[in-house]
Amino acid sequence: QVQLVESGGGLVQAGGSLRLSCVASGNIFSINTGAWYRQAPGNSREWVASFVSGGATNYAESVKGRFAISRDNAKDTVYLQMNNLQPEDTGIYYCSAEIRGSAGGRIRTYWGQGTQVTVSS
Repeated sequence: QVQLVESGGGLVQAGGSLRLSCVASGNIFSINTGAWYRQAPGNSREWVASFVSGGATNYAESVKGRFAISRDNAKDTVYLQMNNLQPEDTGIYYCSAEIRGSAGGRIRTYWGQGTQVTVSS
């Protein structure tokens, strides 16, 4: 079984920064892809950033140039560095990862429980 646990959320003023972490635990052979999503009150969940196994990263237009997704394979951790935060970045941030539990095993998608980010104006 695999679990993803996010941390690093909080309350920050506009223009500030936060770094979110997503730690994977359990039977992990490799993390193939990772992504961050967010959900603002009253809105549906939206994709924010992701990386693929080759290392390429992609970002939603709304966060491009301000957010950076990265990974630490040794720690089975995915990060989201968020700079110049704005009130519209407020929401619950979720990480998702496609993980292979063993060599040659199936790749499954896992989700964390989310961490709250609140940006005040």
